[in-house]
Amino acid sequence: MLQGGRIKLKGWQQAAVAVGSAFGALMDPRRGDLIAALGETTGKPAFERVLERMKNNPEGRAMLLERPRVISANVGHAWDLPENTFGAAYARFMGSRNFSPDDRPPVRFMETEELAYVAMRAREVHDFWHTLFDLPTNLIGESALKVIEFRQMYLPMCLLSVIGGTARFNEKQRALFFKHYLPWATRAGMECTDLMCIYYEQHFHEDLDVVRKRWGITPAPAPPK
Repeated sequence: MLQGGRIKLKGWQQAAVAVGSAFGALMDPRRGDLIAALGETTGKPAFERVLERMKNNPEGRAMLLERPRVISANVGHAWDLPENTFGAAYARFMGSRNFSPDDRPPVRFMETEELAYVAMRAREVHDFWHTLFDLPTNLIGESALKVIEFRQMYLPMCLLSVIGGTARFNEKQRALFFKHYLPWATRAGMECTDLMCIYYEQHFHEDLDVVRKRWGITPAPAPPK
């Protein structure tokens, strides 16, 4: 059972939450709770497709059976792994930003336990993807990762986040994103493996470059000087 109570909404209530969350998230992109609510209320068809893909994949089935959570109690050992490993790279990413894996808001608006887990998993692997694609957490980096997430899951929230993020760019940022990051992110999201079907925690001990190659991940190129 996932932590946090789920709320069953009628159609009009779901639409109201989606509209309110979208407006609030555009006004303040730092509101992770609003972005999460928007993803849940607009993303059911996308999460259902991800669920079916997971059911047809060995690692995906294992995750649905075991329902691992990306929380400190489960991933804390990453801080003790050798420097070259995926787990150590994730620990550096989190530690350098003073992030905690326990900070993700709970899922509230999914109808079933399975869909709630898929939505929670999509939320919790976000920082794994930052690590693997070597993307910063600034506005450009987050917008680029949302492009990859959209190519992987086709969540409407991801597209809306990109639109909202780019609207806040200054002229230099906008040019950099559209000429440099957007083409790369579009290709990277299409060329890599199905990222929602990877049991990342079981690969923490492996070399970062090795898992990137195996999963078809191309890290973000350095911005032009």
